[in-house]
Amino acid sequence: MVRHFGQWVGEAHDIEFTLNGSDFTKAMRRRADDRALEREEMWGLIQGFFPAEMARQTLVPHAREALLALSRTADIVILTNLQDVCRQPRIDQLAAFGIDHRVECNQGGKGEPVARLVAEHGPSATVFVDDLAVHHDSVAQHAPQVHRLHMIAEPDLARVMPPAPAAHARIDDWPAAQAWIEERFATGAPAGGG
Repeated sequence: MVRHFGQWVGEAHDIEFTLNGSDFTKAMRRRADDRALEREEMWGLIQGFFPAEMARQTLVPHAREALLALSRTADIVILTNLQDVCRQPRIDQLAAFGIDHRVECNQGGKGEPVARLVAEHGPSATVFVDDLAVHHDSVAQHAPQVHRLHMIAEPDLARVMPPAPAAHARIDDWPAAQAWIEERFATGAPAGGG
């Protein structure tokens, strides 16, 4: 969403968006006076993007094919940090791309909801994929048995973001990620917790 969000704030709000890390507030400046946005302004813009501008988002290359292949042996749940009001728009958006999996909304760290999902499904092996290090930290704390894959599919952001320390691996493309995930499922063992 980073590239699409940046295009939108530039077009609709005359804001320059240059993300060189995970802090959106440091990435956004008003073009008229080069003033940085306050955190509240940033959140207002993000809420303006979701769900009204979600149609701008495009499919990550090879994601559909990888998820389809993985769904033959795994239950896939898409855990998104969107507000609950965005759940159905996200479901509709993914369905338009041919992706039909359970979608759950969450606000804050993803560790507790991942732990609940693991308890609900009772899998032998679980893989968590996310682009933010903070969520890998949260999952490591609340569900250490889960394999954690750090993936940043946006190439410009991937170049400047270091690997998440709490992730077990960093892979930024879906074909290689699919192979890594399939290896975890093939062993059927939980992660070591570290």
